Amino acid sequence: MTNIPETGRTPRVQIRLVVIQILVFSLLGTLGSRLWYLQIREGAQYQKEASGNHVQQVVQPAVRGDILDARGVPLADNETKLVVSASRTDLLKMKDGGKAVLTKLAGVLGMKPQDVMDKVRLCDAKTPQPCWNGSPYQPIPITDEATPRQALQIRERSEDFPGITAEPEAVRRYPSPGDSNTAQVLGYLSPVTDQEIQQAKNTDSPYLRSDMVGRSGLERQYDAVLRGKAGVTRYEVDNLGRVIGKAKSDAAEPGSKLVTSIDARVQRVAEYELDRAMKVARTQFDKNTGENYKADSGAVVVMEAKTGRVVAMASAPTYDPNVWVGGISAKDYKKLTGKDSDYPLLNRAIQGQSAPGSTFKVVSTAAAIQAGYDFDGHYPCTSSYSVGGQVFKNFEGENFGPISLGRALEVSCDTVFYGLADNEWKKDGGINPKKGQPKDWFFKTAHQFGLGKPTGIDLPNEVSGRVPDREWKQKYWEANKDAWCKTGKKDGSYVEKIAYENCLEGNKMREGDEINYSIGQGDTLLTPIQEAVMYSAISNGGTLWDPTIGKAIVSPDGKKVTEIKPKSHGRLPIDAKTRDVMEEALAGVVTRGTAAWKFGGWPQDKIPLHAKTGTAEVYGKQTTSWLATFSKDYAVVMTIAQAGTGSGASGEAVHNIYNALYGVQSDGSIDKKKALLYTPQQGLPKIQPDGSIVAPKIEKFDPNANQASPSPGQTAPTDNPPATAPSPTASNRDTRRRTGRPKKRRRILT
Repeated sequence: MTNIPETGRTPRVQIRLVVIQILVFSLLGTLGSRLWYLQIREGAQYQKEASGNHVQQVVQPAVRGDILDARGVPLADNETKLVVSASRTDLLKMKDGGKAVLTKLAGVLGMKPQDVMDKVRLCDAKTPQPCWNGSPYQPIPITDEATPRQALQIRERSEDFPGITAEPEAVRRYPSPGDSNTAQVLGYLSPVTDQEIQQAKNTDSPYLRSDMVGRSGLERQYDAVLRGKAGVTRYEVDNLGRVIGKAKSDAAEPGSKLVTSIDARVQRVAEYELDRAMKVARTQFDKNTGENYKADSGAVVVMEAKTGRVVAMASAPTYDPNVWVGGISAKDYKKLTGKDSDYPLLNRAIQGQSAPGSTFKVVSTAAAIQAGYDFDGHYPCTSSYSVGGQVFKNFEGENFGPISLGRALEVSCDTVFYGLADNEWKKDGGINPKKGQPKDWFFKTAHQFGLGKPTGIDLPNEVSGRVPDREWKQKYWEANKDAWCKTGKKDGSYVEKIAYENCLEGNKMREGDEINYSIGQGDTLLTPIQEAVMYSAISNGGTLWDPTIGKAIVSPDGKKVTEIKPKSHGRLPIDAKTRDVMEEALAGVVTRGTAAWKFGGWPQDKIPLHAKTGTAEVYGKQTTSWLATFSKDYAVVMTIAQAGTGSGASGEAVHNIYNALYGVQSDGSIDKKKALLYTPQQGLPKIQPDGSIVAPKIEKFDPNANQASPSPGQTAPTDNPPATAPSPTASNRDTRRRTGRPKKRRRILT
């Protein structure tokens, strides 16, 4: 056998290995080149194309929960309307920014082109209403009043209206049952802003860009429970917008219902009587100013005395809350916010504050008793009260002689309270208090009544009122001292002299300050809701309730009901005996005191009423009318700015509200079948298994029902306005600096 040399195979094997290596490196090189080509050279292009494949969200708005009155009648609900909307994103892609399309759309809708264009512009600090303050990426509603014919025209000619949609949507509605308005209590909605979305991003109630948000009233206070949760369907789409898959879908959850303590029937009566009282006041002549009363604003509160639940709350001037639905027009916005509007968006029941006048005397009475004075003692009710040459007069110079504190409340004698406050001021050390903390019973008692701070009502933006005690005077002086010192002159005009005095001692409690304060004047400010809480407490035995409007939150399916229970923030600083004698005196105001001429024929033996009138002098304006009343069930407080006396302007209106509540007829008889709420509403409306509520029908309001009939020959008694003082003269300026002076009266509405 011939042996083949080993060296003969080696070259062939090596050649094969080399070839294989070349092929491997070639493949690796090709792959590397391809990867470089795809990732480096063409990477940006492919990244751009890949980014076109993403997830799009389609949002289905949640149906907002209804706001119901105490019997289940809708105060705010939803209705289906044809809504025409514009996509700002699509419009901006057009050469002219969409002007041609919007102009064409205006022609179809019967609107002015400029009005349509204004609706799609974005809001900022310089852009007036109307404008869009929601997300620029969501459809912007142009109108919710499109007719079926208009909507069909837009949809059939979609090529002529790119970026425009016409779809049925659930739209907020304020139905005003029985002509009850309730505007300031309900509030209104507007689109969520980007800032709000970011602020709520990590909360339990985040916003979607499609959300409408409550801006005031109950819509704002209970927005989280009313709003519900929008449905979101997520689709995977390519860069051409074609759907390539469905990622996830979350169904929409409707908002919960809010049951309130408002009774739409009583609300309508309260609104009507307030409006009527203001109109009547404008026909009355004011002898002090030589012209008729202006009666330019007012408020009324009807509250359950034992729970603090608000049965009715009206504020004037008012407006139609439906103007906000679908976006407010420039014309309507100007009406609501213009210089001559008198600010109807304000809820004057919780935001209107003014000097309370003699209705404050219940506080001063309690303060006197805490300071050690006997309720049944004898205090001089003289025609005037003099301090260092300065005269503080009683109304029309009346003189009742020595009277008790109870009688002083009945006839509203100013000089009794002047004397008590002056005595306490002197005991505390006068303008330079003794070392240590002065007792300041008149100021301390006001704070114990819950004054000087918000009541805690479940409405946003409540103001606090003001108790002008020593702490407040110090802060006020520090804030205004420089201005006073700059403008004040010792021998200048009256205003300049006052500024000069304030510069020197504006932080000191002067004798005149405390005298004026005792009758609810000077710098004292209260709101109608504060008075309602205060007088309710006298009625119920002393409990100061947090006023509430929300009564219960009902889940969309009706299975879960969360009651909003009343809460207390304190008790009156009076014992049961003091409360009883004060109550008796306030009943005397109705039967023989300053309100008697307006409550003739009332069945006092069956339904005892109690009242305190107030006529507050306001610097530079006509007097403000106050009337605070209560029964065993309700407190009713009414105030009308620039309307005259407490009983004269508000007495008949308040009488009529009580007539409607209790079914009191013109002859003084009681018909419980005609009574709107002879006793306060106890339960909640009947909720069906499907979440619907069976609501009773509200009949058209009859303004002639239950009207008070004044007794023949009735005349107005003395309804005491505040103290007045003569203009300063050279002879009394030094005395005024030494003893104090009456403060300028002023009304502040915020």
